[in-house]
Amino acid sequence: MAIDPICHMEVDESTSLSTEKNRETFYFCCESCRQKFLKFGANDSADGSCCHGDQPMKHTHLLPVMGQDAVPLSISPAGAASGKYICPMCPGIESDVPAACSKCGMALEPQTLTAEEGNDPELVSMTHLFWISFVLSLPVFLLAMLPHVGVPLTFLSTNASHWIQLILSTPVVLYCGAPFFVRGWRSVITWNLNMFTLIALGTGAAYGFSLVAVLFPEIIPQAFLQEGVAKVYFESAAVIITLVLLGQVLELRARKQTGSAIRELLSLTPPTAHLVTDDGDQEVSLDQLHVGDRLRVKPGEIIPVDGLIREGKSTLDESMITGEPVPVEKSEGDDVIGGTINQTGSFLMTAEKVGQETTLSRIIKMVSEAQRSRAPIQSTADKVAGYFVPAVVVISLITFAVWAIVQPEQPALVYALVNAIAVLIIACPCALGLATPMSIMVGVGRGAKAGVLIKNAEYLESLETIDTVVVDKTGTLTRGKPTLSNLKTVDGLDENKLLKLVASLESSSEHPLANAFIEAAKQKVLSIVEVQDFSSITGQGVTGTVEGHTVLFGKRQLLEDREVIGISEMDHNAEAWQSEAKTVMFAAVDGKLAGLFAVSDPIKESTPAAIDRLHKMGLKIVMLTGDNQQTAQAVAEQLGIDEYHAEVSPEAKHDHVKRMQKEGQRVAFAGDGINDAPALAAADVGIAMGTGTDIAIESAGVTLVKGDLHGIEQAIALSRITMRNIRQNLFFALVYNGLGIPVAAGVLYPILGVLLNPMLAAAAMSFSSVLVIGNALRLRIVSLSK
Repeated sequence: MAIDPICHMEVDESTSLSTEKNRETFYFCCESCRQKFLKFGANDSADGSCCHGDQPMKHTHLLPVMGQDAVPLSISPAGAASGKYICPMCPGIESDVPAACSKCGMALEPQTLTAEEGNDPELVSMTHLFWISFVLSLPVFLLAMLPHVGVPLTFLSTNASHWIQLILSTPVVLYCGAPFFVRGWRSVITWNLNMFTLIALGTGAAYGFSLVAVLFPEIIPQAFLQEGVAKVYFESAAVIITLVLLGQVLELRARKQTGSAIRELLSLTPPTAHLVTDDGDQEVSLDQLHVGDRLRVKPGEIIPVDGLIREGKSTLDESMITGEPVPVEKSEGDDVIGGTINQTGSFLMTAEKVGQETTLSRIIKMVSEAQRSRAPIQSTADKVAGYFVPAVVVISLITFAVWAIVQPEQPALVYALVNAIAVLIIACPCALGLATPMSIMVGVGRGAKAGVLIKNAEYLESLETIDTVVVDKTGTLTRGKPTLSNLKTVDGLDENKLLKLVASLESSSEHPLANAFIEAAKQKVLSIVEVQDFSSITGQGVTGTVEGHTVLFGKRQLLEDREVIGISEMDHNAEAWQSEAKTVMFAAVDGKLAGLFAVSDPIKESTPAAIDRLHKMGLKIVMLTGDNQQTAQAVAEQLGIDEYHAEVSPEAKHDHVKRMQKEGQRVAFAGDGINDAPALAAADVGIAMGTGTDIAIESAGVTLVKGDLHGIEQAIALSRITMRNIRQNLFFALVYNGLGIPVAAGVLYPILGVLLNPMLAAAAMSFSSVLVIGNALRLRIVSLSK
C-alpha cells in the first residue's frame, strides 16, 4: 500500500494511478489528485479539496505551532505550491496554512519560494481591508476634524455626528481591524506580547470608550466630559486601523522584494531539456533526467543541468552564477553549469549532476538557509524586544496616571486617555525585530548575485572584523590547473617510461597536482596501469607498486626519509626550476632516484589586482603553501604578499591559523583542496573557492562561485556594508522608539505645549517598519567593488 501525497489516503500500488518525479514513484487514488500533484507538487492544493467521484473531501490543516529549532528550507520549482509558512523574525514558528506568527504577530512567509511571486494571500487580504477601512474612515475623520479647523457642521447635531461616526467606524474596527485584535488576544493568552497587543489595547480603548459615551452617556464620569458632553474618539480608532493596515500593505510588499534574489536564481532553471535518444531528440522535464543522459543544447538556450561537453563548442554567459560578465569559451571536455546561457554554438553534453545536486540547486539551498539564519548581533535586539511591550504598557499607565493627577489641562481624564493611547500606538517593536533579519536576507541575496555564497549570518557578521586573510597557493592564487612543464631523468632512463609509472601512481591520488601528470601521459598516448599497495603520505607524496616496480614520488624530504640513493644529483636543476615559481617533484624507482618533474601553475590574471585591493582595505595577506621555499618566495615577491610560509602540511596550516588567532588576529582562510579543510574549519571565517573540492566547500562558511581573490574582496565588502545597514536599522528603531514614546506621553507639553495625536502616532508607527525594510532593500543595488 502507498499514501496519496494529496489526500493522504491509502492506495493500492498495483491498481492506482502513478507518476514518477525525482526518481520516486507517487501513487494516487484518482485523476484529480494526480493532476493536482502535477500542478502543485506534494502539497495541499489551492482549495484543499480532493474529488472522489462527486464527493469532495477537505484536507485537515494544523494550527500554527512553535518548534525548538530554526525551520530548514526547501526549494520549489516554478509553479509549485508553497508548503509550510514560517516567520522571518521568530525561528521555530511554522504553519501549514497562511497565518500570523503566534509570537510576534507578523504574517508568516512561504517556507518554499517559487520562481514566480504569485499572490500573497496576506497581502491580498490586507489590501482589501485597507480600502474598505479608508472609504469608511474618511467621512469619520472629516466629521470629527472639520469643526476643529473652523468648518462648523451646522446641519448636524453633535449627537447625530456621534451616531454617524459610530455606524461608520464600527465595521472599520470590528471587521477591518479584526486581524489585529485576534493577534493581540493571542499574544496575551500566550504571553508573547507584541506590536498587535499595543494596537489592540490602544484602538480598543478609544473605540470602547466612545461606544459607551454614545450608547450610555449617563454613566460617563464628569471628569471625562467637555462642555457637558463626553468626547468620542471614533476617528482615532478608525484612522489608526486604516494607517496600520496601510503600513501592513507597504511592509508586505517590501518583504516580498527581499526574496527577489532567490526567485531570480530559481528562474534560471529551464522547464525542459532536449534528451538525445536512439529515436531522436525528446523534450522532457528536468525531473526525468538522470546522471549520464545525453542532452542537446541549442544557441540561446539555458543549460538544464551540470555536465560535460561531449561534442561541439560554444560561448557561455555564466554571469548569473559567477558574477563574471565576460563570456566563457567552452569546448569538448569542459564543464558546463546548469542555469548558464549558451550563446552561439550548439553542443551535446552528458549530465553529471541533476536535481538537487546541481550547482544552481545547491546555491539556492545555501542562500535560502543563510537568509533565515540569525546573526549574533540580533541577540541584542531580541533582549530589548523581550522587555519592550510590557515596558510600553507600564509607561502608558504611568502617562495616564500623571495626566490624571497633575491635571495640566481640563478635562484631565480626557487628556490622560488620549496620551496613554498615543504611547501604546506609537511604540513599534517590529521595527526593532525586523532590523537584522531583513538586512541579512537582502545582503545574502546580493552576495549570491555576485557569486559570493554565505553559509549563515554568523559568518557574514564575522567577516566584518577580519584583519588577516590567509591563502593557499594552488587554486587560490594560481589557476589550480597545473601542467607538467619540465621532466629530467637520471642516467638516460626513458622519459616516457618514467612518466607512465608516475602518472599511473598519481591516478590513485586526490592531490590537485596529480592531474598534471595524468594529462601529460594522455597527451603522449601512454597507458595508465593498475597500482598496488598505494599509499599517500600527507603533505609529502605517494608510493606504490607499478608494473612490479616500487615507485616513490613527492618532495625531496620524502625520498630522504626513505633513504633513496642519488638525490643530490639533481639539486641544481631543482633549485633553478623553483626560482621560476615551479613546483618540483622527485621520483624514485626501486630505491634509486629516477628523475625530476617540474609543474607550472600560472597565477590567475585577477590575483595581483585583488591583493592590491585587499591591502587597500587594510587587510594583511599571508600565504601558507605545501610547496618548497624557493617557489613560495618567488610567488610572494611577485604578488607583494605580506608574509609566507613554505612546506606547510595540512596540520601545520591549521596550527598557523590557531597561532595567529592567539596573537589577536581575526583570520579568514581561503583554500580549495581537501588538505585545506582543517584550516578552513579552524579560521574565524573559512572561504572556499567554488572550483575546489566538496570537502573544502563543506568546511567553509563562505563559498566563492568564481573561485578567485576578487570574491574575497567582495565578501568582506558585503559584510561591512550589510553590518552597517543593520546598525542603521537598529539605530533608527531604537531612536524612533526612544524619542517617540516620551513625545507621545507629553514630555514636550510643559516646554512647547505640544501633544501627539494618536492618529499621527499610528502613522509614525506604521511607517517605521516600512523604513527599516526600505533601508535593507538598498543593499540590492550597492556595489561590492571599488
